[in-house]
Amino acid sequence: MGLRRLRGHDPGGDPFRTPGLADLARRRPRRETLAEVTARADEVVTWARAEDRDVLVFAHGHILRSIGARWLGLPIDFAARIRLNPTSLSVLGWAYGDPAIESWNDVGHLVP
Repeated sequence: MGLRRLRGHDPGGDPFRTPGLADLARRRPRRETLAEVTARADEVVTWARAEDRDVLVFAHGHILRSIGARWLGLPIDFAARIRLNPTSLSVLGWAYGDPAIESWNDVGHLVP
């Protein structure tokens, strides 16, 4: 739904006070439960481990932290304790046959 439609084609209209926006907000999907986030993160981990090559995952920070926790076999709530900056790079891998974090939250590629 475009901004013009939300404003009712009134260029001076306020999209945040337009009934169309209120209707849109009421139809918004509910929040995921921790079990649903866990299942979504586990699906990515299972896929990545099944590949016979390196894989790249690009996503929002919250799910990336969740994937990091689940990669290590930790409960999803551990993700709240993992800091992850925007545009940072992280590498998940293996150490002595066990899932490991090779690097996390690397921002060395950013220009100061």
